[in-house]
Amino acid sequence: MSSPTQRSLSYLRKQGGIVDVCERYIAAIRQRKDLFGFGDLVHVQGDFVTLIQTTSRSNMNARVKKIKEECPMAKQWLASPMRKIVVHGWAKRGARGKRKMWQLDTVEIQPSEVL
Repeated sequence: MSSPTQRSLSYLRKQGGIVDVCERYIAAIRQRKDLFGFGDLVHVQGDFVTLIQTTSRSNMNARVKKIKEECPMAKQWLASPMRKIVVHGWAKRGARGKRKMWQLDTVEIQPSEVL
């Protein structure tokens, strides 16, 4: 099974532009650290630079809430009109008895929503 980050990488590469992982693993404390506290991926397409938080669909609302309420860097990131923050939520969906396929839900965080 691929991770949400790997699925988002594949999806964004198909959209064009350039994309790369910007979260890092800190071995000393055995934790992952997101860029600015919310960025797993950075996607540059045209003039826009987007930081993407990837997760499962079931955890998506918690991630959106965290970015809006607990990430002070989010407001600074969104101060430029050429920057975006997007949350990708992945879930397997499909009709009963049919093969389930990974589907993506996205939420773009607006500057007015960030505390």
